[in-house]
Amino acid sequence: MTTDGEAALDVALDAAFARAMFGQGSIGIVVHDRELRLLRTNAARCLAGPDGALPERLADILEPEQAEEIESRLRTVVSDGVPVHRAEYRVRPLRSAQSHGTEQSPGAEPAQLWLSLSAFPLTDDDGGITGVAVAFTDITAERQARRRLELLDEAATRIGASLDVGRTAQDLAEVLGGFADVVMVDLADAVFTGADPPQPEMTNEWHVRRAAGLCRTGPFPAALIRPGEPMPPVPTAPELDRIRRGDVLVYQVDEAELAEIFSADPELRRRIVPEGARSLMAASLYARGLVLGTVQVWRTEDAVPYDDQDAALLSQIVSRAALGVDNARRYTREHSTAVTLQRGLLPTAAVAAIGVETAASYVPSAARPGVGGDWFDVIPLSSLRVALIVGDVVGHGLGASVAMGRLRTAVQTLADLDLDPGELLVHLDDLVQRLAVESDGEYQDLSGATCLYAIYDPVTGHCAMASAGHPPPLLVAPDGSTAFAELDPGPPLGVGAFPFEVAEVRLEPGSTLALYTDGLVQGADHDLDAGMARLLRQAGRLCLAERPLADAARGLLSAVTTDQPSDDVALLLARTRRVAPGSTAHWEFPTHAESVSLARRAAVGQLDRWGLSDLAFSTELVVSELVTNALRYAGGPIGLRLVHGDGVLVCEVSDPSNTQPRLRRARDTDEGGRGLFLVAQLTSRWGSRYGQSGKTIWTEQDTGSGEGGQ
Repeated sequence: MTTDGEAALDVALDAAFARAMFGQGSIGIVVHDRELRLLRTNAARCLAGPDGALPERLADILEPEQAEEIESRLRTVVSDGVPVHRAEYRVRPLRSAQSHGTEQSPGAEPAQLWLSLSAFPLTDDDGGITGVAVAFTDITAERQARRRLELLDEAATRIGASLDVGRTAQDLAEVLGGFADVVMVDLADAVFTGADPPQPEMTNEWHVRRAAGLCRTGPFPAALIRPGEPMPPVPTAPELDRIRRGDVLVYQVDEAELAEIFSADPELRRRIVPEGARSLMAASLYARGLVLGTVQVWRTEDAVPYDDQDAALLSQIVSRAALGVDNARRYTREHSTAVTLQRGLLPTAAVAAIGVETAASYVPSAARPGVGGDWFDVIPLSSLRVALIVGDVVGHGLGASVAMGRLRTAVQTLADLDLDPGELLVHLDDLVQRLAVESDGEYQDLSGATCLYAIYDPVTGHCAMASAGHPPPLLVAPDGSTAFAELDPGPPLGVGAFPFEVAEVRLEPGSTLALYTDGLVQGADHDLDAGMARLLRQAGRLCLAERPLADAARGLLSAVTTDQPSDDVALLLARTRRVAPGSTAHWEFPTHAESVSLARRAAVGQLDRWGLSDLAFSTELVVSELVTNALRYAGGPIGLRLVHGDGVLVCEVSDPSNTQPRLRRARDTDEGGRGLFLVAQLTSRWGSRYGQSGKTIWTEQDTGSGEGGQ
């Protein structure tokens, strides 16, 4: 039971507490009745009107939407009796007011404030709610500090995540939109290509392009210079030199001063200064001793001018962004160098010969840094045959490109030996293993590389192929029917100790052979089987014999891959041709001395029938020398074959020996040793190749006509 003395003490304490709360100035106290009329406050100086009278309701001092939002929360307190703790509201007073003893300048627009509001129901002795007490504090400075930390965190997370210069500039603009109404990011033209930009103090020609722009309240203003457009020359001013030295410029817009600066070109002002501009901050993007560009942040809606704290925040964000832009610039330079190197290592995409017509395409990955090691090649071989190669080196960047170039060079060297596909891949596999050991990991990108090597013979129509871990080629018949070659792939290069099986198919004239890397068929879903099924469907429609091969290659890439492939793509299409049946002649001679004269007469007679009598003398000498050497060093039987096609006359002499012919310089007193020297002088190319048994020495002479193929 409470005594009268205790009750009096409680009343005294309550009165003392009320006097203390209403007497202090750090926490605003407002008491409302049930209808939310203002009854008492300790913030009379802040809330009283010019006549000293307190407002009746919040709507008298706050904008209607803000007043309604707060009063709706207070009505809930009155009706439910549930307190509100530290609810945060952004408010703007309707008129100039005093805030905690600090007066705003006369005529200035009231600044927006952040208030932390707590509300408690007031009750009578019977527990009935008679009103609501509100305690509020100005947390504007706290909110600003918190927002600055949030912007710094966002800048650390977003800026520099991309290695694209344009994307990095746009990320910077979006981050700065957190405390600006309009943001402009301008970069030197050289940055977009990866080059070092010329420095402003060293040249008067500093070409700049708008890289990104943002308007917080809507689309970027059409009147301003838009992203992608070059910046026109601007009037010189001392402030520009300050920016380029690394200072942050804080400028309160002065209409008279702007009018003077742009007096010679008012239209330039309209393109550079946003409409309604009130305050500006500008800074340079400076990284590793280079000025890469500039950043401008404008306030057009927010009347609060930028201050030193804002300038410090901009300086921190821009310094971080400058490193991100410079990293993207350096990556652009390296990527461009790698692409240039790789394209320089790849052959001409289109080759037209008696054996095949080719078209090829290489598309770098859009999802991985650097270019990859995908490659293709078309190598003319002896006797009108042609080698078709496609390969894939593990990895991306310059290392993969260099490894690819080394591998391609090795294939070209081995191809000159006229090895069959399986034997060539065995030698290539040995080379990769040796390089991996000798280079101490320098050429580790070669280990695990894949390669498909195919040889097409237009005389027989046969195509022999072997694979080192590479997907099988696609065959498209002249009628549009499609099938993958039945090819048993061996292991990738560098594994060793495994043979490479050779498969052989017969191709009709007008057939299309598609060699590709796995980037063409993997797709976004990375399902190889589904990708190969897509390729099978589309190839029959796009690779018909009457369709230009270059169009077929472009259509196939577009139909099977996306605009942003996840892996590098190399595609080589080869449309087959055949040597006309009447353009080949073959004889076999026994091991007799008269075989030389028989071979000469047979060759000269055939040239007369083909209308190539002007080559009779040189061909007669070539046949005589080669058949004589076969009789002398190899024995018989001796085979002679002439092939005429596409402006080339091929002469082949075969014998059962595996002895390698050598071109040597004969001394003046030597009676022999000049045969192959004469052959080399009379022909445009010559060489030898080995078969299952014996060898074939071949020569080529230009006929000056393009007949003989179909």
